[in-house]
Amino acid sequence: MHVRRLVRRNEVGFIGLAAAVGALAGLGVAGLLWCTELLHLWLFGHRQLSALVALDSPIQALVPLLGGLILGISGFYVQKWMPKRPVDPIEANALQGGRMSLMESALIAVQTVISNGFGASVGLEAAYTQVGSGVASRLGMAFRLRRGDMRTLVACGSAGAISAAFGAPLTGAFYAFELILGTYTPFVLAPVGAAAVCGVLVSKALGASGEFMQQMVLNSALSDTDMGLLLLLGIICALFGIRLMKAVSAIEKICGRIGLPRAFQPALGGLIVGVLALVTPQVLSSGHTGLSELFGPGAAPSDVILITLLLKAAASAVSLGTGFRGGLFFASLFIGGMIGRSFFFGVEYFDPSLAPDVFVCTLIGMAALAVAIIGTPMAMSFLALETTGSFPLGLVMLAVASIVSIIVRRTFGYSFATWRLHLRGESIRSAQDVGWMRDLTVGRLMRTDVPKARLAMTITEFMKEFPAQSTNQWVAVTSESGSYAGMVFVPDVHLAGLHGDTGAAAGLGKFARSPDVFLLPQMNIKLAVNNFEQSENEALAVVDNEKERHVIGLLTEAHVLRRYTDELDKAHRELSGESWIGDS
Repeated sequence: MHVRRLVRRNEVGFIGLAAAVGALAGLGVAGLLWCTELLHLWLFGHRQLSALVALDSPIQALVPLLGGLILGISGFYVQKWMPKRPVDPIEANALQGGRMSLMESALIAVQTVISNGFGASVGLEAAYTQVGSGVASRLGMAFRLRRGDMRTLVACGSAGAISAAFGAPLTGAFYAFELILGTYTPFVLAPVGAAAVCGVLVSKALGASGEFMQQMVLNSALSDTDMGLLLLLGIICALFGIRLMKAVSAIEKICGRIGLPRAFQPALGGLIVGVLALVTPQVLSSGHTGLSELFGPGAAPSDVILITLLLKAAASAVSLGTGFRGGLFFASLFIGGMIGRSFFFGVEYFDPSLAPDVFVCTLIGMAALAVAIIGTPMAMSFLALETTGSFPLGLVMLAVASIVSIIVRRTFGYSFATWRLHLRGESIRSAQDVGWMRDLTVGRLMRTDVPKARLAMTITEFMKEFPAQSTNQWVAVTSESGSYAGMVFVPDVHLAGLHGDTGAAAGLGKFARSPDVFLLPQMNIKLAVNNFEQSENEALAVVDNEKERHVIGLLTEAHVLRRYTDELDKAHRELSGESWIGDS
């Protein structure tokens, strides 16, 4: 109990918890990597599949098919046991205040290890962040953290995981800021930074940090021409990234049209990936060693790299589109690196004197495609800086990342993670907290003691039942069947009565406003605000359903806007860390 109070009421205690989360995330990264490499060794006879020139035996091309069968058939029973779709850290932070199920996170991690271990062209980073964030969320619930602190701790789990995977704490920290939190404030810097550093320390101690990060050393300076060409390379990567993301959803639609049962779709994808692996095994798994070789002295010639680029992109799209678990993080780095190297060969073919350094092109392509697909320009800029130690190159990468980010945002509007959520019907475009908005429904905001009047009631009868000094300025009008027929403003009726319009025939019909505009109890506060703006009414009735329209409540625009402002202010205080002041 004392430890719980220390974490909830003391910022230093919370930073300590964040550091522990980062360390656990680093431990999780090491464990998942070890399990995957063990599967590679058992199934293919090698730990790094992308280092192979050819498969040891053609029969190994059937391994992804076997993995697809295991994943698809087991997934069929898992769905019965766990019908609720697992949420990732972005969705959890955007909609659920950072709450995630540790069991669901473990399930996603196991499925990703199976996918990657059996050779599907997917990365492990999705499993890394899922486990790190899942552990963070579970600890946050155990300590009963506030909503804002829960979201920050989930970001710490992702920061620790990505930092551990790449040996790059700044990259991991800004990955968390941009993708998992959706914002940056000075308050979250210390806990996220502590988690990132601890994740790197643990992964390096266990030998799980990415070694390729130490192989990229640049000595050449960048000219103005180089910078212009690198910006062009960024534009190419942005367009390629958009096509790759759309290709995944297109393959999903194709699988749905051919009528293949969902349980067997991964097997079909595994078969296709296996066939592509007969051409080059570099399409298998994440491609860590393949990316390393791009920066080595014995890199493949241009035609081989171009073929591998196309096949790897196809394998990644097929793997994800047919139902394998994983992500495009590392695949985007590998594919982007090959785009950069192909771009260098293209420029060199036309004019060798214009071609930038080949390693610079490779690194810029690698990071630019990752920005297009993952949506983290600052994280990728820091990855370039931490990879090379070159500050000028870091500045160029920041410019390229900014352009790529703008192109993708204006022409496509989503990162790969939010695009997948969009296809499932979600409208979120980042991890910014909108869950409180959805939780704040009309049913929670409305008043139930709504005054009602019959539509056939005369003005005289209305004036007697609802005097001018009545505090209920708005009255819901109902038809003979009891359904909603509009809203009446009490002063309007009394003003008509003063002008002598009190005849029996003068009913409330001509005073009823917005008879076809109403609210439903399940609507969130944002939809309610939109209805008020469109109807230009100061009060709206709440009905039970759209068919019968029985009035069950009343909501005023003033009350909605006041609650909306209060919740926004509360969210701002949590982001800025002002909530600690009240608890200290």
